[in-house]
Amino acid sequence: MDIEARIGLIKQVGEEIITEEDLRRLLETKDKPLAYDGFEPSGRIHIAQGLLKALNVNRMLKAGCKYTMLVADWHAWINKKYGGDLEKIETAGKLMTEIWKACGMDLENVKFAHAKELVNDGEYWKKVVQISQHTTIQRMQRCSTIMGRQEGEMTQTGQLLYPAMQCADIFHMNVDICQLGMDQRKVNILAREIGPKLGWYSPVAVHHHMILGLSKPKGTDVLSRKMSKSNPDSAIFMDDAAAEVERKLAKAYCPEKQAEENPVLEYCKYIIMPMTEGLMLQRKFGGEIEYVDYSALEQDYKEGKVHPLDLKNAVAYHLNKLLEPVREHFSKGKPQELLKEVRKFAITK
Repeated sequence: MDIEARIGLIKQVGEEIITEEDLRRLLETKDKPLAYDGFEPSGRIHIAQGLLKALNVNRMLKAGCKYTMLVADWHAWINKKYGGDLEKIETAGKLMTEIWKACGMDLENVKFAHAKELVNDGEYWKKVVQISQHTTIQRMQRCSTIMGRQEGEMTQTGQLLYPAMQCADIFHMNVDICQLGMDQRKVNILAREIGPKLGWYSPVAVHHHMILGLSKPKGTDVLSRKMSKSNPDSAIFMDDAAAEVERKLAKAYCPEKQAEENPVLEYCKYIIMPMTEGLMLQRKFGGEIEYVDYSALEQDYKEGKVHPLDLKNAVAYHLNKLLEPVREHFSKGKPQELLKEVRKFAITK
């Protein structure tokens, strides 16, 4: 595959690439660049973390990248997930891996690393200190949004370690491409700026789109608009029953003839249509129609040719088809027991 085709695949992943010129140089000089994403094991996993993440990882692999998923267990500990219970955090991490296995992530070509392994290396902590010495407290506070928190919520000294650790993760694992969501942008920019200052390098950042929650968007910042585990009705979870998916879609925000800030259309654009051969839609008035191109669906919706209720029903149908292998995987054996165990854990913000 030539470089243009590889860049084209990565553009399907990245809503923002910083920078495309740097990405091109990287692909010209390195045959198998290392991309990574880090995840906090912190409860049930929604479709943006499950289906969309599997889709994006597979695209990066197809573009010729190696891929590491960092199980950010110590980060979740600092962030008080599960009340800071490391054992529960590690169990939740196993559940996430099982879900990705069930929804088609190419795990044979994905390496899993654990923060608990990185922190046993003195060189890792040396990087954390170096990064901290070259970053102001105010900058660290501004980076707190990567934790799913507003700047004013940073009340503990330990929380200031989090951005420095996430930045150190990148350089300690020799990551070439930081492939995370737009909500992680601030720390990736920090890594790009601080790397050359410390005699290291400047990683490429590929930020994927953050899927809207099902409720009417509030505010303009990413944190207030994305799916939230603390508001279960704002997200479709990978272990939701079919009837639950239908219920959530039925009450979802889906303004008639409006494509902007419409979460139901977003599910079509970013998840359903890239993962299926087309979206089949049964209209109450107008009969059955199939869309293989999202732009055609969006245009018909804006013109009122597709009613919100018909769209919701179609999205519920296609999501349930995509989630059925996951439900089957967790219907028996060890995966079933693991899911039951994690469901008992109280989710903390």
